[in-house]
Amino acid sequence: MSVGVSTSAPLSPTSGTSVGMSTFSIMDYVVFVLLLVLSLAIGLYHACRGWGRHTVGELLMADRKMGCLPVALSLLATFQSAVAILGVPSEIYRFGTQYWFLGCCYFLGLLIPAHIFIPVFYRLHLTSAYEYL
Repeated sequence: MSVGVSTSAPLSPTSGTSVGMSTFSIMDYVVFVLLLVLSLAIGLYHACRGWGRHTVGELLMADRKMGCLPVALSLLATFQSAVAILGVPSEIYRFGTQYWFLGCCYFLGLLIPAHIFIPVFYRLHLTSAYEYL
């Protein structure tokens, strides 16, 4: 049994490169501040436009008149997070396709609440399981 020994010298860093942390540039700060200001402006516009005329049911539950697609997209957005979007590809790369079993379990696990609990909450005009409890 032989042990492999490397005889090559380690690579030295070139003089033109530096290993450092990248920071925000002025343009990054401008875009970030514009994002915050635009979000604030949208919120203030909608708050001032209809202040005091809406009930809690209209604001939180859209008066129960939303279609299936917006509700489904909202639920999908709550299940996905930045951590999941960044972590799932690395999880699959590292451990293979066994991660798909979790997806299958999500699919099967969500069928039970969708067909048993959600109709009960809807008939009772409840907004969450916490309100039921």
